[in-house]
Amino acid sequence: MADTPPIVLVDGSSYLYRAFHALPPLTTSTGQPTGAVKGVISMIKSLIRQYPDSPMAVVFDAKGKTFRDELFEQYKAQRPPMPDDLRSQVEPLHACIRALGLPLVCIEGVEADDVIGTLARHATEAGRDAVISTGDKDMAQLVNAHITLVNTMKSETLDVAGVEAKFGLPPARIIDFLALMGDKVDNIPGVPGVGEKTALGLLQGIEGGLDGVYANLEEVKTLSVRGAKTLDKKLEASREQAFLSYQLATIKTDCALPVGLDDLDIAHPDREALTRLYRELEFKAWLGELLAGRDEGVDDVAGGAASDGELDEDVTLAKPAREDHTLFEQADLDVWLKRLAAAEAFCFDLETDSLNYMDAGIVGIGLALEPGEAAYIPVGHDYIDAPAQLDRDIVLAALKPLLEDPAKGKIGQNLKYDISVLARYGIRVAGTLTDTMLESYVLNSTATRHDMDSLALKYLGEKTVSFEEVAGKGVKQLTFNQVALEQAVPYACEDVDVTLRLHHELRPRVEAQGRLAEVLDGLERPMIAVLSRMERTGVALDVTLLHAQSQTLETRIREIEKDAFEIAGREFNLGSPKQLCDILFDEQKIPVRKKTPKGAPSTAESVLEELALDYPLPKVIMAHRGLTKLKSTYTDKLPQLINKTTGRIHTSYHQAVTATGRLSSSDPNLQNIPIRTEEGRKIRQAFVARPGYRIVAADYSQIELRIMAHLSEDEGLLEAFAQERDIHTATAAEVFGVALDKVSGEQRRSAKAINFGLIYGMSAWGLSRQLHIEARQAKVYIERYFERYPGVARFMDTIRAQAADDGFVETVFGRRLYLPEINSRQHARRQAAERTAINAPMQGTAADIIKCAMIDVDGWLSPVGGDSAFDAWMVMQVHDELVFEVKESQVDDFIGIVKQRMQNAAELKVPLIVEAESGANWDEAH
Repeated sequence: MADTPPIVLVDGSSYLYRAFHALPPLTTSTGQPTGAVKGVISMIKSLIRQYPDSPMAVVFDAKGKTFRDELFEQYKAQRPPMPDDLRSQVEPLHACIRALGLPLVCIEGVEADDVIGTLARHATEAGRDAVISTGDKDMAQLVNAHITLVNTMKSETLDVAGVEAKFGLPPARIIDFLALMGDKVDNIPGVPGVGEKTALGLLQGIEGGLDGVYANLEEVKTLSVRGAKTLDKKLEASREQAFLSYQLATIKTDCALPVGLDDLDIAHPDREALTRLYRELEFKAWLGELLAGRDEGVDDVAGGAASDGELDEDVTLAKPAREDHTLFEQADLDVWLKRLAAAEAFCFDLETDSLNYMDAGIVGIGLALEPGEAAYIPVGHDYIDAPAQLDRDIVLAALKPLLEDPAKGKIGQNLKYDISVLARYGIRVAGTLTDTMLESYVLNSTATRHDMDSLALKYLGEKTVSFEEVAGKGVKQLTFNQVALEQAVPYACEDVDVTLRLHHELRPRVEAQGRLAEVLDGLERPMIAVLSRMERTGVALDVTLLHAQSQTLETRIREIEKDAFEIAGREFNLGSPKQLCDILFDEQKIPVRKKTPKGAPSTAESVLEELALDYPLPKVIMAHRGLTKLKSTYTDKLPQLINKTTGRIHTSYHQAVTATGRLSSSDPNLQNIPIRTEEGRKIRQAFVARPGYRIVAADYSQIELRIMAHLSEDEGLLEAFAQERDIHTATAAEVFGVALDKVSGEQRRSAKAINFGLIYGMSAWGLSRQLHIEARQAKVYIERYFERYPGVARFMDTIRAQAADDGFVETVFGRRLYLPEINSRQHARRQAAERTAINAPMQGTAADIIKCAMIDVDGWLSPVGGDSAFDAWMVMQVHDELVFEVKESQVDDFIGIVKQRMQNAAELKVPLIVEAESGANWDEAH
């Protein structure tokens, strides 16, 4: 038998439930659960790799009753119904198994265990070994010299010796073991009062299994087992039940089956079906491996994969044919210029020598007009033996009229980068801008990646050539000007061709979903040019002030360290989680609130923040972390980010990152500059206006609360905002039952916490911690709030129910936020999704409103086409605030107009209010 590959029998039902409960839940962008599918297929692929030449079958339980239900009416009666988010994964899992080319066995009236037991017996009778892949302990009864168990979830293999080592009994006694102790999962009753240890003691102390125990009940009292003195009576009272349990626990190996060993087969995958399924289920890594001929468990039976990572021949041939042109001569360029001039829109992409748009030099330009054909114009490849190329200035001069033509559409991926680079070459890209990154983002903002490679896999089913494949990795990575044209041309042509085809795929999807086309066309596409201009304008920094702040922070950090050492009673490294654990939990005996995945006490910020309410050392550690982060992230780093040419910093704004539509930024991250502490606010003092100018900061006042009033239509909130009352004072008066003019400062602060806490889904416990009051009292405040503002409660109930039905929520403008876990079986995850369902329409609408304002104000201030007489620039956007640099003599007039424009950005049932001030620096402007 050893020379013949074993038969492999997979307990699909066991793995389905175990994967569902043990592995993190996953969902597709449309909300389809996929975690269990991925878990089971991972195990099966692992088995295929381990047993590549073995005939295999995957066995599932069929619906309906079996002989065990006739023996015992309550058999499996305690099992809850299959959860909806597991039931929806059964058919996709079955489809994947069939696409892998494996027999799927599901026989009505016969449990999967009995099918597996019967096939395993047939295998041994035919002179073959059998491997049963399962996580079910019941299967251990089948193990013998020729049948072994494999649990891929635990990387565990059990032969006869392994079973005895694990259970303390040989395989032949596993049924007796189950008969005595019962099985809660299958509702096998066993003997009441006999647990695992007692059953083990009985079978180890008395020979002959269950029959032996009942034949020698008088010996039970002499055993060293729990309750031995009365155990014989319990056993006698449950004799009939014990032997019934024995029948229920016994796996049948003599079932009449419509399938036999000849129906088992090695994997013969259907690549086309797998590609379709991996795309639908969004298994991007597997899809990429499959398309590249590296899909584990598939390639060995599909002709083999190229060991050097190149595409298999059949995969390459399956890709859409593409004609690539390299434009070396002016005549070749002229042909394409004529074609571009005749087109309504064209796709273009710059290849550059840097990711920084402020320093990038253009190396080449990719062009595409129709899918399947692309051109690359090399202008800056300067490696040794590089062929002669067209002059960059001549090429850009020829393309300039086309790129600046407002009647001609431009298509690209992450277009903001390209138009920012071109602006440095004197080209102002105009016309309708279409960005596939933004099409994907609007279609589903909760998707984690919107880069071209990921989108090609997801929507086109294609594995694109990565930059690393042509330029290398790490310190040896080449800049694109050093990449040989043999690699550069197909890479660059693929970029534009794939981008163009993605647009053709994504645009119809966007148009088919609610008002998403309005969000894309009215907000996101116009923002490309707005953000490009704002980034390139940048903002000035006072470097001297930052250096002084760094020194002050360093001194304060050292003082805090001394305080920490004094409280701890010794010196330690405040940045070391291990040393911090030793101090806090071992030496100071502070209770552990949370553990890391590896089981160590957590010192995460959220944990320390909670501990800081009751213990001095965590409070000091929090202060140390805050100041250290300020110093390293801002006061030390900001001067390093100043552009040498402009003398200003130029952040990068990202449209396709946050789920709610808010902008994010990097290098530096302007959104995270802390303003709750004095030290954090001081950093804003370093953002200054040039001589003769002032910084103007215009901020929407309580915009999310105003949006809540609009959405909930609560009469109390609408009235408070209509009468321009201070909303926190108004809430305090309602919640605490006092007159408006009698509200204390403390009551207003509490009301503010309630107002903002509730729209973020804060619980009574969370509010109690924030206000330092009893949870009971916090609950009273929340209940009183909803009594005074019943429309808010109705809105929250309605939006939760709507989200559960639809799987998404929408902003006032129609932007969608998908909530894949809104119906999760896990209470905590479902609650988190419900909190998001309440908050996202407000955060998202606020993001949409400020984008409307930015588009309007940018058009007004634009030197091309704007009608503003002001010497002013929009230099930053942070949350609900716009920051400008304005000629000093024009500040007052500018503030009046910009406030009006921002307040008119949207029409809600309550007025939008903008507060604006000016100063020599950003901090002064608040």
